Amino acid sequence: MKFQVSSTLLYNRLQSLSRVINSKSTINILECILFEMEGNKLTLTASDSETTLVSTIDVEEPEGSGKFAVKANTILNGLKEFYEQPITIEVNNETYEIKVFYQNGKSSFVGQNADEYPLPLNIADDVQSISIDSKVLLNGLSRALFATADDELRPVMNGVFFDISEDYITFVASDGHKLVRDRNSSVKASQSTSFILSKKPAKTLKDILSKVEGEAEIRFDEKNAEIKVDNYKLSCRLIVGRYPNYNSVIPSDNPYHVTIDREALIGALRRTMVFASTSTSLTKLHMESGQLTVSTQDIDYSTAAEERIICDYEGNPMSIGFKGTFLLDILNSMESDNIILQLADPSRAGVIVPAEQEEGEDLLMLLMPMMLNE
Repeated sequence: MKFQVSSTLLYNRLQSLSRVINSKSTINILECILFEMEGNKLTLTASDSETTLVSTIDVEEPEGSGKFAVKANTILNGLKEFYEQPITIEVNNETYEIKVFYQNGKSSFVGQNADEYPLPLNIADDVQSISIDSKVLLNGLSRALFATADDELRPVMNGVFFDISEDYITFVASDGHKLVRDRNSSVKASQSTSFILSKKPAKTLKDILSKVEGEAEIRFDEKNAEIKVDNYKLSCRLIVGRYPNYNSVIPSDNPYHVTIDREALIGALRRTMVFASTSTSLTKLHMESGQLTVSTQDIDYSTAAEERIICDYEGNPMSIGFKGTFLLDILNSMESDNIILQLADPSRAGVIVPAEQEEGEDLLMLLMPMMLNE
């Protein structure tokens, strides 16, 4: 078996696929990437038994067909230092000896028999499906992933919830301290449905979507999902369970609104948090007419910091405490120049929304407060 392919194209595809592979797999074959040649199509597969990513590449000058497996680190390290050039890969179908010929030389290594490589998960016949623009899907995952939990007792919180209705799709994630609800009206379905995508395949999908364009096709049943976009197909197990009623925790009556420059607030948080308690990261926000004061302190080390920022606020003076690292995560996941912080009182969750919502979008993030030492 023999074929020619772009070194850069092959390396980039292998790099995307390698993110599926567990660093310490107990099954030897799952440390490998599966290569399958048929005609002028090279199909690459990586799996951890629960998540499988497949990608296809058109190759030049194909000879023969077959399949073999190669340890991901071996092939990636072998291609890492190549500049863009056509390379020829020659494989002995009996001994699995692999030779790579390039402009100024050649390398060789040994692959493995691919017969034991696991098959992708099967999707049931009674599947549901939706079509979604890759940019919409990328934005939804990018904004929600940071808020997912790592909770063994509540596994449904460990992924991104896709809440699909006839009028819009909503991406939701929460760890009990922070919550993201990103609603987009450009995606509609024939009936209401939902599923929970685990964190690992969600991160893998996010990486792929940042490199491609076009429509993503999502097929899913009660246990598994299959997502096709460009030359990639991701198959994975879903998190089974009922996601909590996220709308019930979003306060509807927030009379105090603070409009502030997002970058200015990020800068103030980064500078003052240097002096915050490392155990709590408690950050105090004090609002009064036209001004927001960000302050931190660490009593154990006798450190403190305070910074004032101009804002649009006309309510009564008010103070509220947040975990500074969580607040930074929320602000960094937004793109709006200005954000609006909606508050009711220091004991209730703060709602953060972009001052300028994108067309067809309704993005909302929520952060639970911390008790102030006053």
